[in-house]
Amino acid sequence: MGMLVFLLANFLLVLPSRYVGSGALFGYLPPRLAFLGMALILPGMALAAALGARTFRTPVKRGTRVGAGVGAMIGFSGFFALEWLATALGFAQRDQAFRLVLFPDLGGTLAYYAFVPLTLVATGLAIYALYSKNPDFGRRLRLAALGAVLAALAGLGVVATDFDFLGVLGALVSTLAAAIGGYVSGAGYARAGGNDMIPPGASIQPRPTRPRKPR
Repeated sequence: MGMLVFLLANFLLVLPSRYVGSGALFGYLPPRLAFLGMALILPGMALAAALGARTFRTPVKRGTRVGAGVGAMIGFSGFFALEWLATALGFAQRDQAFRLVLFPDLGGTLAYYAFVPLTLVATGLAIYALYSKNPDFGRRLRLAALGAVLAALAGLGVVATDFDFLGVLGALVSTLAAAIGGYVSGAGYARAGGNDMIPPGASIQPRPTRPRKPR
């Protein structure tokens, strides 16, 4: 559901640009982010199933905030990961969605080689923070924040190396749209694990069981 909201938000956020100027942002961004959404939706469903099965429940307010933060990180890193792959694999010659080349001089630079390790470490920290059964939320938050910093460095390194105005706008829209989708996902994260996964000392009330209706 969060991924569907991400795709809808990305379309609605750039829709006004269709009628402003040349409409370049609308021409390239929705297809690109649709590509990103399709690439993430199946692994995202698998991770969501694991998340619901093994993580502690959390208050809705915290869950939606965490969801928005992680979503923003995914949207930001995912956008730059697409551009990195487009440079590395020559997507401009293979796919119509990448006919507009962003950050064309990225290849072979320090930012190009640093992007993958920084992003992988950031992803690992975020996943560990989400899936750990450690009830110490502060420690998990610090790990996620460190991951967000590394992801930001990887993306900002690309921008600093080969600034592209449309690319920056695309990254901002992707980040915002994914934060909205993550907020929706966070509402489900708040219910993860059911009554058996209420952390020690939490004020969360167990969900009442519904009596089965006689057939």
